[in-house]
Amino acid sequence: MRLIWTLETFRWSDVPDILVVAVIIFVATLLMRGTQAAPLLRGTIAVALLIAFLATVMDWVAFRWLLNNMLTAILVAIPVIFQPELRRGLERIGRTGLSVLFNRTPTFTNDEQIIDAICAAAARLSERRHGALIVLERNDALDEFIDTGVALDAEVSPQLFLTVFWPKTELHDGAVIIRRGKVASAASVLPLSSGRNLSDRKLGTRHRAGLGISEVSDALCVIVSEETGRISVANRGRMIRRLDANRLRTILSAFYTSTRTQSETTWPWSSLLARARDEIERWRQDGDSGSGRRAA
Repeated sequence: MRLIWTLETFRWSDVPDILVVAVIIFVATLLMRGTQAAPLLRGTIAVALLIAFLATVMDWVAFRWLLNNMLTAILVAIPVIFQPELRRGLERIGRTGLSVLFNRTPTFTNDEQIIDAICAAAARLSERRHGALIVLERNDALDEFIDTGVALDAEVSPQLFLTVFWPKTELHDGAVIIRRGKVASAASVLPLSSGRNLSDRKLGTRHRAGLGISEVSDALCVIVSEETGRISVANRGRMIRRLDANRLRTILSAFYTSTRTQSETTWPWSSLLARARDEIERWRQDGDSGSGRRAA
């Protein structure tokens, strides 16, 4: 009866009120995503929805009396249970302002972490004379090349690069492709350069592949020679050779970070919508994987 009364008394002026509550709940779930409180939050929401259904639809006087008397205890218990997450979220807002709620991720910081990982791995691979081919996707999509390799969807780290490009592993013969801050695939096959921009006709297949991907897209490619250990970067069909870790960092910071920053939209709600789109896609994938396991 109360639900029917609520629907009958609904006014258009209530829409902003509902939207504000929805945004607060959405932001709270984003701040707690990936923390230990996430499963606890899901369980709390499920129990709260069940209690709200029973209290609204069912006309149970004793049950409603119990809820009214427990309300104060619940309001005290929630901050205690979620105290670490609430403190962490308030600290993030205090350090970076309200922009932390709209930014998808600190793009520049994330790019710096990727560049540092690539430079550290390239220096180690150069010392060991282990060949490597690392592709950084920018604006042009590289789906057709990602599909030729082994899907990873892994975090970028020097240890991962060193493991993948170890000569005795199954994935070392091919390219690693980085997309949206993660390693999308390994052992991917790249197109070879047509040869028009080759300054050295003695370049091997790895260098030709690095040049080739830079000719057909705007991707950056880091190449470590297996024979000499020299580090090179291919960009827009051109190759910069004989680099060390410091020069490599400077070049990647100039080409990769600036392009990513310029390609990001400046409207804050576009980043928020992108985060919502990623959340929906993640939930859909989790549901598909769960149904696949049940079918198996």
